[in-house]
Amino acid sequence: MILWISFTYTGLKMAPTKTPKTPAKTPAKTASKVKLSTGLSTDVIHQGDCIEIMKSLPKGSVDLVFADPPYNLQLGGDLHRPNNSLVDACDDHWDQFDSLKEYDQFTREWLTAARDALKDDGAIWVIGSYHNIFRLGYILQDLGFWILNDIVWRKANPMPNFRGRRFTNAHETMIWASKSKDSKYRFNYDSMKALNEDLQMRSDWYLPLCTGGERLKDDDGQKAHPTQKPESLLYRVLMASTNPGDVVLDPFFGTGTTGAVAKKLDRRYIGIERETSYIKVAEDRLKKIARLGDGEILHTPAKREEPRIPFGWLIERGLLKPGAVLTDSKQLHEAKVSADGNLIAKGQAGQHRGSIHRVGAALQGAPSCNGWTYWHIKQGKTMVPIDSLRQQIRDEGRGSLQ
Repeated sequence: MILWISFTYTGLKMAPTKTPKTPAKTPAKTASKVKLSTGLSTDVIHQGDCIEIMKSLPKGSVDLVFADPPYNLQLGGDLHRPNNSLVDACDDHWDQFDSLKEYDQFTREWLTAARDALKDDGAIWVIGSYHNIFRLGYILQDLGFWILNDIVWRKANPMPNFRGRRFTNAHETMIWASKSKDSKYRFNYDSMKALNEDLQMRSDWYLPLCTGGERLKDDDGQKAHPTQKPESLLYRVLMASTNPGDVVLDPFFGTGTTGAVAKKLDRRYIGIERETSYIKVAEDRLKKIARLGDGEILHTPAKREEPRIPFGWLIERGLLKPGAVLTDSKQLHEAKVSADGNLIAKGQAGQHRGSIHRVGAALQGAPSCNGWTYWHIKQGKTMVPIDSLRQQIRDEGRGSLQ
């Protein structure tokens, strides 16, 4: 499960906020609050200090944390375009820290609280820029998180470097880490491959910034939040590392992108945010989203989780007959099916007899082989992998359970 939380650390010296503080453990009103059997309330936005609120959550109750923390951009003065118009940069009080030491203290405290909230097999995604991502990674490792990947979000439409004194900053980095080295974290490999036209998804993601109708505006027509993330980015994160029903915690909830995507994908969310103006926008946004509930549409089972089908079952069911000839896709090697489920083949080293995997590896001189995808059988004028026959048996099994 995944949990998203948004929070602001009140122990550091920051510029004063124009909004009054709300007691840390008082949740803002939301339309669809749900209480799980564990006593954990989900689909709710908590207003207040994210560190204190995360400490109040049941330990080990969250499946996933997605965090978009303050970047500590250290902007010095206004930024103007070549036409002298003012750039609407992120200079809000919540992104300002007096020193790197204070920022590191803040980071260590919220990451510690987030780790306590995570289940043992839970994971975290943290996004940042060159201003803070290296400090985040260092502290993550210090706290015992196990880094799985760093994902580069390459922006299709980055803001240009107006002063012309540096390269255009065209990417941000996300760190994906499990709670510990021994965590059995969730990774929906097959879903990611399906989203990428059946190609293994890489660690560089080319996605646009949040613009147009997706960019939320306040009552004055200005950006409701300076660093609103695109839903496409969160869609990929949640599809990769959660299942329907999982709890996602976002300690820096902002205008609710994590919650919006979680709701669309039938995940549960927990948001934490201090700013009243952001919470109002997030609540209005979330009320307009209908939660899907069709597990077949939302869940892609991993092949490794599907029922084990021995090769011999294909023979018992009559899908393959003893003596049938199997070949590889290029028809370089062939083998006969024996009545006991072994394959018999002749190679340069002599005759081979064994499983579909062992014989396939021996003929190729390879250390291993996935016989299900290596071996093919002719059906009409087409060569199809024997894995299609295995899938036929699995489908029959699913039908009997419906």
